Amino acid sequence: MVAGLPDLLRVEDLRISIAIERSGLEVVRGVSFRIPSGRTVALVGESGSGKSIIAQAILGILPRVAKVTGGHILFRDEACGGNPIDIAALDVNGPEMRALRGGRIAMIFQEPMTSLSPLHRIGNQVEEALVLHRDLDGREARTMTEDMLRLVGFADPHRAYDMYPMELSGGMRQRAMIAMALICHPALLIADEPTTALDVTVQAQVLGLLKDLQERLGMSMLLITHDLGVVANMAEEVVVIYHGEIVEAGSVEHIFRHPGHPYTKALMRAVPEIDAGKPKKLVSLREIEHVIPQSMRRDRSGADASAPPLMKVRGLTKSFTIQKDSWLVGDKRRVLAVNDVSFDIRRGECFGIVGESGSGKSTVSKLMMRAMSADAGEILFDNGSLRCDVRALEGRDLKKFRKRMQIVFQDPFSSLSPRSTVLNILREPLEIHETGTAEQRTQTARELMALVGLSPTFLNRYPHSFSGGQRQRIGIARALALSPDLLICDEPVSALDVSVQAQILNLLKKLQAELGLTMVFISHNLAVVKYVADRIAVMRKGRIVEIAPGDTLFVDPVHPYTRKLLTAIPHADLDHRLEFPDRVDEIVDEAESWDPMFRPGGEGELRLVQVSKGHYVLAREEFAEDRATA
Repeated sequence: MVAGLPDLLRVEDLRISIAIERSGLEVVRGVSFRIPSGRTVALVGESGSGKSIIAQAILGILPRVAKVTGGHILFRDEACGGNPIDIAALDVNGPEMRALRGGRIAMIFQEPMTSLSPLHRIGNQVEEALVLHRDLDGREARTMTEDMLRLVGFADPHRAYDMYPMELSGGMRQRAMIAMALICHPALLIADEPTTALDVTVQAQVLGLLKDLQERLGMSMLLITHDLGVVANMAEEVVVIYHGEIVEAGSVEHIFRHPGHPYTKALMRAVPEIDAGKPKKLVSLREIEHVIPQSMRRDRSGADASAPPLMKVRGLTKSFTIQKDSWLVGDKRRVLAVNDVSFDIRRGECFGIVGESGSGKSTVSKLMMRAMSADAGEILFDNGSLRCDVRALEGRDLKKFRKRMQIVFQDPFSSLSPRSTVLNILREPLEIHETGTAEQRTQTARELMALVGLSPTFLNRYPHSFSGGQRQRIGIARALALSPDLLICDEPVSALDVSVQAQILNLLKKLQAELGLTMVFISHNLAVVKYVADRIAVMRKGRIVEIAPGDTLFVDPVHPYTRKLLTAIPHADLDHRLEFPDRVDEIVDEAESWDPMFRPGGEGELRLVQVSKGHYVLAREEFAEDRATA
């Protein structure tokens, strides 16, 4: 730890227990660390390690079943007289704690959509803490709130004040959360996984904003995260926690260059790197031992370039009608969510689709699955025994086809019914498609559990009794129950810790090879896509802007949007720091600064032109000619 700086917060031998029936489970055991004034300290560890419950204890918002059983949380703030206050000893509902909470200590929560009330305007939610902690009239409060909204990047704060959360993008909702936390200029900001749900470009904007505001307001920050790339770019100090205990702490330089504890080293190795060559296998903290039943094995594995594509997508288009101004008033307009998208999926390959939220990635997958109807285009499927245009299927033919394509969803909890046991979840696809007898379906469920490395003895449990990684493995097992030809994975690891992410990615790679699966892998994390995908399509605003083999795309990205995505990735490397973007105005279209060869509008049509073998970019025809002669 850095010496010489006064401590804003000091946690000493903190112990927290959770009541379970008649006993207590100690989830935080003797934790001690410090947060110097004006510094950022990162608290790093997996889900369940105790990170968030420590933050809740600091803010005095522990759940009723949790209790501080020992230790001290000493907060020394000049604005409160400079004398240390032991937060652990305060009445959490008393006036002293209420004055600190939201006033001098504030928190940004992980998921901005669920943290904001959908029934109240953004401005009302941001100014709530201001009204509680300051003696202001309505006009003064609104003026200060609009100033804060402008500070966090809202181009039109007066309009933003009256908007509802559903009218904002994920990045702008997170900016509203930051404004809410900083409206009273706190001394300490606790940021609990503030960018986990965000795309890389929006994440870079939010991280840059936090750094800028920290310098302007002179506050300290406790950054809770499992993303070591974020830690390397944001923190001066690092505290590594494992199962409720601190296993290593020190400066970011020491932790990243000379990690001492095996757990810290394992976390470092589990991160898929964007610059390194594609590893055969990620190093996970805990390996998944799985068994491939003989009935599920296939004769061939890997991509087969000579065979006809398993699926051809041609000219796929989908539009939606939305309100032009507010969801309550305003004219309607049509938005092209998917605009003339074409690609092939080869048998045995993993085809990656990357892009920001709203780029059309998930919409494409829903159109392929026929979960949504396309406005135009063809989806041609050919597995050797079945050839069809998926868009033309109806009734029994469509139901029969659905066995051939299955999906693994993003959120492993909400995608599983909380009222069904794992056995019923895994049997359901077989029952819907009338596959096998009741006894055979139960046997298949046992085999599927072994396939994803879970014990068949867990079949009678409910989803809430599993960890996030285990729930995602159950989701994978359900998707494989019907032995599909094509498996669509829609952001399957974005909600998981880096160590659990490595487990799931390794499992998917093994299953692809051993079952001869063809996969479509959708993600905004380019490092993850690089590890799993053979070819990658980059999408922006409903169009594919670049398609290339994975190795080619990362070595020779051509389109300016692809380059932007690559430069926005935070690396877990102190020698490769992220260049935070300047103040971002969402009204200005970044495409206006692109080379005319890539810029929408103007003379000449944009289309996918070939720049090398298997490498296509959305540009004007002259671009390929200019590149060939360069």
